Amino acid sequence: MAGNPEWVKGGKSPNPSGRPRGIVDRRLRLAKAMLDDADDVVSVVMEKAKEGDMSAAALVLARVAPGLRLSAPLVEFDFDSKAPLSTQVESVLQAVANGEVTADVAKQIIESISQLAGVRQVDELEARIRALEEHRR
Repeated sequence: MAGNPEWVKGGKSPNPSGRPRGIVDRRLRLAKAMLDDADDVVSVVMEKAKEGDMSAAALVLARVAPGLRLSAPLVEFDFDSKAPLSTQVESVLQAVANGEVTADVAKQIIESISQLAGVRQVDELEARIRALEEHRR
């Protein structure tokens, strides 16, 4: 718990000589000043971009056009999700060798299999702990 645990809302201030009412926070003043000048700043950056300033153009494009995210293509190959994890990884590697899956997509699939392995380990540990606790009773 932060602050003074004995203080209650509406009660007497624990710091009567603290900041007087109406004083605006320095960060708020700076943010307001920047917002007041924002239109002028944007105009200057846009003008520089139009004049060929590549840094200004990159800044404008970064704010206007969001970054493109690559999406992995759908792939089809023989894969048994019930097989042991090592067999699953081998089938992904075989799909790469057969030209059915690109190496970068295979890497993503193998990373997913690895994450699944971690989840399965946690599940198994929880089951073992439950069995031990039941055995103790």
